[in-house]
Amino acid sequence: MLIWGLAVTVFAALFAQGFVRMGVGAWAVGIVYILYDTALLAFVARKTVAMDALQPLVSARPATLGVVIAAYNEAPVLAATIESLRRQDRPPELIVVADDGSNDGSADVLREVYGLTAPALGTMSGPSPTFPELRWLRLPRGGKARALNTAIQLIDTEVLVTVDADTLLEPGALTAMRSAFENEPQLVSATGVLRPICAPTRSGRIFQWFQTYEYIRNFLSRYAWMEQRGLLLISGAFAGFRREALVRVGGFDPECLVEDYEVIHRLHRYGVDHDLGWTVRVVGAAFATTDSPASLMPFLRQRRRWFAGFLQTQLWNRDMVGNPKYGSLGTAMLPVKALDTVQPLYGLAAVGLLIAFVVTGNHMIVWPIIIAMAMKVVVDLVWLLRSLVLYRRWTGHGENLSMGGALLAAIIEPFTFQLLRHVGAAWGWWVFLTGKQVWGASVRTTTANAS
Repeated sequence: MLIWGLAVTVFAALFAQGFVRMGVGAWAVGIVYILYDTALLAFVARKTVAMDALQPLVSARPATLGVVIAAYNEAPVLAATIESLRRQDRPPELIVVADDGSNDGSADVLREVYGLTAPALGTMSGPSPTFPELRWLRLPRGGKARALNTAIQLIDTEVLVTVDADTLLEPGALTAMRSAFENEPQLVSATGVLRPICAPTRSGRIFQWFQTYEYIRNFLSRYAWMEQRGLLLISGAFAGFRREALVRVGGFDPECLVEDYEVIHRLHRYGVDHDLGWTVRVVGAAFATTDSPASLMPFLRQRRRWFAGFLQTQLWNRDMVGNPKYGSLGTAMLPVKALDTVQPLYGLAAVGLLIAFVVTGNHMIVWPIIIAMAMKVVVDLVWLLRSLVLYRRWTGHGENLSMGGALLAAIIEPFTFQLLRHVGAAWGWWVFLTGKQVWGASVRTTTANAS
């Protein structure tokens, strides 16, 4: 709380400079915002200098693997997701569709496509006659976390993988995930690498373009924090867990808006408290595509939920922030996350002040600001171009990525997409402060066709 309070106090002081100072000092909040973001880029660049290429898929010992698909009204995409699992070179020993009270055509898909018989509410079906690994767990509506927790109790595989119903695994993705757990006994959670796909509409193409470069930078950042032994962000859309460890910490928290992010804190905490040496990693060769928002309001609602859940989790685990007991996680990652809670406010304030200076004709301030922003764009461009090279080498994927597209993204993103992210985060602050937890309905735009 001390770090967060200091960041808020500094924000108020810097923002006030816009009304009492002349020259570029009036935009102090923007300068600090740029310097902070640049420092994070420098950290990631340093940690990815010797970045590993595709991981060898050599197993030290076999490990059984089960997949849970928590699904609520996912009829249009359910079969596509199941088929992407079915086509893996090392298919899972068990696939459980945790049907969270769906009232669309999901039951019809499971009956008609896979021959499953609807089980009694709260129970799991027998195997599919056409796909024996597949089961149907039929549940009353209770939310994703509760559906996952129920499935965890019914699965006895060593490794448990969660896959969202709008996520399609690339060939070899499960083998890479399974191999990571087989070769590292202390590994308790791992995330695959996700590529966003959106509807082929005009807005969908724009949002997919921006989110693609965003995801590339984000997953490289996860790699950097993994190297620092401080990785926290595991994407539940495609995540692996050592089942025993997940059961030990009590599974997923139904009260959290981001149950996949929150559970990693508890895994880290438990591992340190019991001196178990548990590790968390990102697996570059475990690659998948996931359905992403293709228009403004769905995007803002997604980011609202993500950021509100992030604030929730940060508050619940505030005793770990700055605590050397938790190593780099406590002394580096969590303090950075404490600062990240107010970063969107810095960004929005910087833009607001710049607009005010332009409107009032205060060019003595505006031109130095433009020069500072131009320098930041150059830094972002250099890093983004480097990111494309690293990403291709690490994941083996780089389809539809171009230097020209990266150049354009680096130039226009700070004035467009980045502002939308900050607006979604500010909305998340409102949700967090008011206690109005809203999950909202997801709109699937392209996963079924992508299959």
